[in-house]
Amino acid sequence: MKIVHIETILSCGAYAKSAHWTETRDAIHKAVRKCAWPPGSGSFTIYPQSGKKRGEGNGVVPIRSEFIKELKKLEWTIEGKAKNLLNQQLGDFDAVLPGPEGPVVVEWETGNISSSHRSMNKLTMLVADGIIAAGILVVPSRKLYVYLTDRIGNYKELEPYLKLWKSVPCKTGVLEIVVIEQDFESKKVRKIPKTTAGRAKG
Repeated sequence: MKIVHIETILSCGAYAKSAHWTETRDAIHKAVRKCAWPPGSGSFTIYPQSGKKRGEGNGVVPIRSEFIKELKKLEWTIEGKAKNLLNQQLGDFDAVLPGPEGPVVVEWETGNISSSHRSMNKLTMLVADGIIAAGILVVPSRKLYVYLTDRIGNYKELEPYLKLWKSVPCKTGVLEIVVIEQDFESKKVRKIPKTTAGRAKG
């Protein structure tokens, strides 16, 4: 999997310049690049079919499995609840790592664009209020998006709102969007299966 863009929304105070953030950020990026399809292939090749029609395109949930495995090896809490330095619950996140200035949390977008906006609004408020040290949202590029479940959250549709999130005052902390993309496209690989959660398919 490729990282084609990193958008820094907020980066302020001591934590943004700390060794802990530098090491944690590198670990997140390495885990993203570990994502492979087919599994074990060492690269990410997607079946090039639009996801606009029902039953077509690729699912999104299996894409993040290798990423989650890598973070789990590094002792992140997976699909766990984050706690602030006062031991107060902050809600559920895809991955959580305690840090010296508060937790670092990662959300890997598997929902629709509305879900991406909710995630960004939540992460922005938590960083701005000094409740978490860093928040990272991982989303597909437009190039990857077209082959996934229709209306999945993606960077292109978040771009118009970057100015709003960047205008939020911040004393310390980091908020970033990591944009991912396939290495290759080929009809020789199988499609990524879609999982069913209730009536939603991802």
